[in-house]
Amino acid sequence: MRFRNIAAFGVALVIGAVCGSLIGPRPARAVAREIIELQRDVTTLLQGQKDLSTQVTQDHTVMRTLLEQSNDTVGKLNGTMSGLQKSVQDVQANSGARLDTMSTQVQGLSDNLEEIKSRLGRLNQQLVDLQNTVQSLDAKISGGLPPAGSVPTSTSPTGAATQPLGGGGTGASPSGPPPSADTLYSNGLRDITSGKYDLARSEFEDYLKYYADTDLASNAQFYLGEIAYSQRQYSQSVTEYDKVLTNYPKSFKLAPARLKKGMALLEMGQKSQAIKELREVVKRYPGTEEERRARAKLKELGVAATAA
Repeated sequence: MRFRNIAAFGVALVIGAVCGSLIGPRPARAVAREIIELQRDVTTLLQGQKDLSTQVTQDHTVMRTLLEQSNDTVGKLNGTMSGLQKSVQDVQANSGARLDTMSTQVQGLSDNLEEIKSRLGRLNQQLVDLQNTVQSLDAKISGGLPPAGSVPTSTSPTGAATQPLGGGGTGASPSGPPPSADTLYSNGLRDITSGKYDLARSEFEDYLKYYADTDLASNAQFYLGEIAYSQRQYSQSVTEYDKVLTNYPKSFKLAPARLKKGMALLEMGQKSQAIKELREVVKRYPGTEEERRARAKLKELGVAATAA
């Protein structure tokens, strides 16, 4: 637009000069020279306008090409970011499953250690009792032979009489006594840590059947929940974890039971109930590993660790 105005102004000057030459008394040669110079200036201006228009067109083409290339690059970057995000989500999901399995195994090993310590204490006491029994037997033997007609019997390591030696006794009952608490519990821990979940479930159920009043009963109940969770039986695992929370209020498995209950509820799609349980973990068990994991899961869900 600016160059058009200049060109129009130049044409106007030419016309004015011609008119002046016709009206005024100036010499015809001088007027003609001025007209030629004005025509040259106008031609130069028009050529400059044309060159500028060509340059603008070229610049516009280059900018449009760059813009298209930028859009293509952004599209490729968006595709790459989507792929990376999916990869990260997959890694997080797989890591979460592995962490749950590792957590169960670590807890099992920790309980194994506690059970070994407990068993060592009991073995020590059994050794003392056995020594006392042996001393008592020595005293009886040194006191004289058994009465005539009596049938000698064998004794267990604890001194309890068993079946008569060489006699025609009936022996043990067909069903037999249940395995000891130590055997059931240690076998259950061994099988759950090695992934033999069905066998471990049977052993822990037997433990609770025969030894429900022992200190490790709440652990056995907790591991029933862990077995169901590992087998993706989330509804059953919630039921088992609830039994820990309800039946064993002094158990040190309360925090992990409530945490895993919240995780199982998430797997079942009951998000609001899961958030409630995770917040209870944060509230009831500060400073524990379970509180840290509950906070991390709540942050992942995009909710606050405490209710508003």
